[in-house]
Amino acid sequence: MACIPIILTFEGGYVNHPDDPGGETKYGIAKRYHPTLDIKNLTLDEAKEIYYRDYWLASHAHKIPDLKLALIYFDTAVNCGVATAMRLLKRLPLNAFYYQGSGLWQDYLHEREIYYQHIVQANSAEAVFLHGWENRLQKLQEINITENDASKGD
Repeated sequence: MACIPIILTFEGGYVNHPDDPGGETKYGIAKRYHPTLDIKNLTLDEAKEIYYRDYWLASHAHKIPDLKLALIYFDTAVNCGVATAMRLLKRLPLNAFYYQGSGLWQDYLHEREIYYQHIVQANSAEAVFLHGWENRLQKLQEINITENDASKGD
């Protein structure tokens, strides 16, 4: 699945940042959301399985026909949680899904940017993460993904 390697380029190795509410994290997999996992010893293959099962399938990203939007939506599920990804998607105009224009994924990125700003307003300790979140959004905007990319490994 081509989206998982892309997402992994945003995620690092083992981190246990004191201001991260997710706690201990490796490959973007947080202890808070996977309390039974041994995060320090999590393998890359195990992380890929978790991404596929708990984020790609659970969010229904595989049902989104616009590949760019599917990638960004999937990344949102990974970075913000499946429920948040769905909530942000519901903010887009319903008729936009019939037209599938490039503006749709841009609108979704904008909703995500607003979401990050709300996080920082609610908890100033998380401001330390804002620059990284904004960089991630910029990188997502620049990525080109095609049907050929998406079909690899499915």
